[in-house]
Amino acid sequence: MKRAAQLQPLSRQHHLGLNLSRHAKECADGPNAIAEHWLNITSYINEMQQHFQIEDNLMAHALQPHRSSKPEVASVLNTLDAQHKSLHELMAEVQGLPHSQSNHVTVGQVKKLATLLYDHIRFEERELFPIVERYLTTEELEVIYDASPDSIKRSDENR
Repeated sequence: MKRAAQLQPLSRQHHLGLNLSRHAKECADGPNAIAEHWLNITSYINEMQQHFQIEDNLMAHALQPHRSSKPEVASVLNTLDAQHKSLHELMAEVQGLPHSQSNHVTVGQVKKLATLLYDHIRFEERELFPIVERYLTTEELEVIYDASPDSIKRSDENR
């Protein structure tokens, strides 16, 4: 699927998340594997805060005028909000454990977070981004591109 040029940097960020979460979904039940996958997934999510802000503040805000008249937009916005909330709640739940227990992340928690992340990225690529491309203006897409981190942009992008 050809992605709008303004969304391509965000799609590139998704590639790493899909790879990390796909591997973490198969995490072995051993302390080293659990620690490695948990660190990989939580580090990725923590590094994606600007990405989440772009989705929550720019994309969702720009789609709001269509929410009441377009059920597909309302559905996508509801799913986006629920998935971001679930990702952050699970991370906060584990990070909120007393330090003596925080080293005891379970394989189930790793797999749950990996599955949430994997499904979320797939949702964005298959549902959110096509809706954004359909309803946002070129100017709104440019604002999203401009807000994207320079580190994920390419100098040869044709916008």
